[in-house]
Amino acid sequence: MLMVKEIQEYAQVRTKARAYLCYIMSRHISQSVEGGGGLLENVIKRIESLQEALPQAEVIYAIDGNGIQLVDNISKKAKLRGFGKGEDRSDRAYYYKTLKEHRCMLTDPYPSLISNDLVVTATFPLYDKEDNLLAIICVDITLKNILKMVHPTSIDSSFGIFSKWVYSAFSVALFAVALLLFIKGIMDFMHFGVNLVDIDINKIFKSTILLTLSLAIADLTKAIFEEEVLGRVKKRDSSEDSHQTMVRFLGSIIIALSIEALMLVFKFALTDPAKLLYAVYLLGGITALIFALSVYLKVNQKNK
Repeated sequence: MLMVKEIQEYAQVRTKARAYLCYIMSRHISQSVEGGGGLLENVIKRIESLQEALPQAEVIYAIDGNGIQLVDNISKKAKLRGFGKGEDRSDRAYYYKTLKEHRCMLTDPYPSLISNDLVVTATFPLYDKEDNLLAIICVDITLKNILKMVHPTSIDSSFGIFSKWVYSAFSVALFAVALLLFIKGIMDFMHFGVNLVDIDINKIFKSTILLTLSLAIADLTKAIFEEEVLGRVKKRDSSEDSHQTMVRFLGSIIIALSIEALMLVFKFALTDPAKLLYAVYLLGGITALIFALSVYLKVNQKNK
């Protein structure tokens, strides 16, 4: 399952991850080696020492300048090691990007053909004294492990898992509140049955307010559960993306208050016109909320 939140977190720490992996690889691999018949043995030796330095690595292997794998996969997992020698990897993005950049590289996350997990590949090119490419050391690390290595506060940490449970509990509680408001609003509305003569306008307005608040809380619950528990994030090219939760909730509250103000206008107009001023105050507050929300949206739109 593609975890969008993990991928976005990786995008934020990618520079740090690349610097860390390149540092570890450079300590255990000489960027300039002697050519000759001992190249393969030297590469294998370097890979074995690198596995000790990067225990989180899924697979470590080496490819030559043409993209052909020089050695079998080296891995602590039995299902991932002992094969791969002679495979053509010249069509992989990390191969031609390393050739182009002429330096240590770190790829974007992609699904592994072997384990089906999201992995990233770090590459380290080896050159001789004449700057001829001899081999490329490749290290595959799962996305979860790379986040744990360079970003201990990732969503897979203990605190991140605990936060998911907390948000799940709040989502269930808020949904229960929304359900109770919905049931109460429907009961008040259906109380009149089919007898249209006994319909009370005030109770209809109250029922509408309850249903509107139920919708607002349900929408808030949906946004919290999707973003904080499931890890789904709004598209960044949308004008409502990262602040959708608050905007939706405030919009529903404004609608509910507007209905309440309309109800008060009708009620005071019929029973006590002297109290119409309170309805005007409420309308003024609603106008201020709308204005503040508009300014908020405008400012965030400029910052994108």
